[in-house]
Amino acid sequence: MRIGVYLAHPKPGSLNHALFDAVVDELRGRGAEVAAHDLCADGFTPLLSAGETGTVEEAAGAEDAQVAFHRAQVATLDALVFVHPNWWGMPPAVLTGWVQRVLVPGVAYKLGTAQGEPAGLLAAGKALVLNTSDTPAVREEREFGDPLQSIWSACVLPYVGIGDVRRVVFRTVGDSTAAQRAGWLDRARREAAALLA
Repeated sequence: MRIGVYLAHPKPGSLNHALFDAVVDELRGRGAEVAAHDLCADGFTPLLSAGETGTVEEAAGAEDAQVAFHRAQVATLDALVFVHPNWWGMPPAVLTGWVQRVLVPGVAYKLGTAQGEPAGLLAAGKALVLNTSDTPAVREEREFGDPLQSIWSACVLPYVGIGDVRRVVFRTVGDSTAAQRAGWLDRARREAAALLA
């Protein structure tokens, strides 16, 4: 399998980095071909240009070489993994920009009309989202409705044709122990391995 793993966290040494490293190591150890991307370290530019704002017409070729590379690569992947914190109920800007600039019409989906239903174009059938959070689960659901669940499992991934969406949240990070973090890394490895089943 060819799997893209995307990290969106700017601070080296973060738990997100450890989760990313564990997932990449596990997948490679099991024989998967892994395209590992630390979007912040790679300097991925999230800012959309005016010419990239279309939603119906097939996107023109990207002028940004990095965006063009990601568009070409994502079309060849069998599964996607996203590792990021919950910041204000959203993914970090670098990942939001990646979604908006890479998962474009003609690459990730086809839309006949603005009001129509999309046809997903990605070959990837599975996705895993690993989130970290400092918000307790009960409060996240009661007060905020778990917006990241909606973003990934309703808004983004099904739209591009990914029907098997798995998500795990590790919380609360701020008061976690070394033993808890070790357990979270083991869980991340198991979830990654399950993508290959």
